[in-house]
Parts: sequence; structure tokens; C-alpha cells
Amino acid sequence: MGKRKKQSIEKKALDLTKAEEILDIYEGMDGALIPVLQKIQNEYGYIQEETVNLVSERMNISASEIIGVATFYSQFRLEPIGVHMIKVCCGTACHVKGANKLTSEFSKKLDVAVGSTTKDRMFTLEEVACLGACSLAPIITLDGDVHGNLVPDNVGNIIQGIGKHGKTK
Repeated sequence: MGKRKKQSIEKKALDLTKAEEILDIYEGMDGALIPVLQKIQNEYGYIQEETVNLVSERMNISASEIIGVATFYSQFRLEPIGVHMIKVCCGTACHVKGANKLTSEFSKKLDVAVGSTTKDRMFTLEEVACLGACSLAPIITLDGDVHGNLVPDNVGNIIQGIGKHGKTK
């Protein structure tokens, strides 16, 4: 038997400079937790454990209360999102015209559950209440671009429309 090299997995330290700057802006303000979390998420992509601990320390709010707020509001994420965000509209018009079939097809083709990110972190699949384009029902957005009047057969082409550089065509 050959010797196996021991691989060390080092967790890269998170640079909290931007989070510190955000907290400096809101220092001493009552009711600032939600705007602080929004800005931190915008900066880091999601709310990480290290940022929760920092916010807890700086705002004198327990980490469990911060997590409670972050899990109550659907806008906040505690996990990283994919390079590409797919949002399937599930509003009334889209629902009636088969949005659930679109969701199922995306889930199957990408091998990802709704509300989750693919293992390669390329796609996040979400269902949303309404995207406001009911005349194009059913619709999805892919990285903010609207795709309307869809049927499940369109899903493969939409996924393949991602170019080599990670941009939608």
C-alpha cells in the first residue's frame, strides 16, 4: 500500500472589514437590525456565522435573535446562492397556467430541490409569490431576465442558454 498524503482543509478567514463599516453606520440606532442584515447580505452574498457573531457583539443582540430574524424573513439567506438565480413565479396567473410543472422540470433537470442550490453552486431555484408579469404567464426570471409563456419543454433550452462565461444569452 502506498502512502497517502494528508490533506489539510483550512477554512479561509472571512474578511469582516465591510461588515464592520456597515455596523459603524448604524451604531447606536434602534431597530437597525434588518437594514444591517440586508447590507451585510448584499456585501457577502449571504449571512454567514462570522457576521452573525459580529452583529451580535456590536449591536448587543443575541445570535439566536439574529438567526430568528434572518429565518423569519424570506429575503435573508444563511447559505450561499448559485451563480445563476432562477425564480419561478407562483402567482395566481402563473399557477393556473402550470408554474408547478416548470418548477418540477427545473428541479429534475438541475437535480436541485426548490429553495436550494445545485451542488456545483451554479444554480439556485426558488419559487416566488409574484413577479408582476401576469400577461406572460407562466414566467420565470433567470438572473433577472424574464422568460414568459413557458412550457416545461422550454426548460432545457433556458438552461443551455447559459454561455461559457456564466452569462445568460
